[in-house]
Amino acid sequence: MLQELFKNTKEPLLNIYFTAGYPQLNSMPEILEGLVNSGVDMVEIGMPYSDPLSDGPTIQNSSSIAIKNGITTDMIFDQLSKCPSNISKIMMGYYNAVYLYGVEKFCEKCKDNGVSGVILPDLPIDIYLKEYKGIFEKYGISNIFLITPETTESRIRYIDECSTSFIYAVSSSSTTGKGTGIQSAEGYLRRLKGMNLTNPLMVGFNISTKEDFDFASTYTAGGIIGSAFIKHIAGSKNLTQDTETFINSIREKK
Repeated sequence: MLQELFKNTKEPLLNIYFTAGYPQLNSMPEILEGLVNSGVDMVEIGMPYSDPLSDGPTIQNSSSIAIKNGITTDMIFDQLSKCPSNISKIMMGYYNAVYLYGVEKFCEKCKDNGVSGVILPDLPIDIYLKEYKGIFEKYGISNIFLITPETTESRIRYIDECSTSFIYAVSSSSTTGKGTGIQSAEGYLRRLKGMNLTNPLMVGFNISTKEDFDFASTYTAGGIIGSAFIKHIAGSKNLTQDTETFINSIREKK
């Protein structure tokens, strides 16, 4: 589904990250309804983890709340089974949680619940290729790799060769939600665009406004927004409506 999305869509793509189990344990169906209604292209569903590596304070806090709410991997899949199927879904988490759950069981559950991509920032690409690539391919799951401004050109091209949907271009080397602005990454994004990679790029970190999204889309296939969205729905009394309001502030409804 991810490959078809990039192939068939000419406009910049919008990917929204949210934390499963936040703000309430069973918030996912309401959030996804709002995202689908407002025309978001794909969603990145965060699996809360107690010791995240790349998440800033906003997403860390949402993960802590979700864990306190009692969210589990099985609950995430159960909630997904009740959600709209007409949107591309990605699971984002950390390798240890997937390993403990069982990699093949996890991939099978992803396939059964309409998830077509997974992001595991702490799973080394060489270990993935050696031990898990066959399992991911068996269930039609794309493993989405991250690059940063420090990633060398040779490494980026290697990741491009190993990718099957898109590459996640982290706009800075800091954690998420720092609010430094995507414009500071212009040189990096310009360099990536000039590499003419086989796979499309989506850029994340420091995108929180329409201006940020439009700027990122100048150089890549689109943008990923997480911390700004999570801040927006904190304390929401109507998640579906507040979700639509946020998305409409980023771009016009398709």
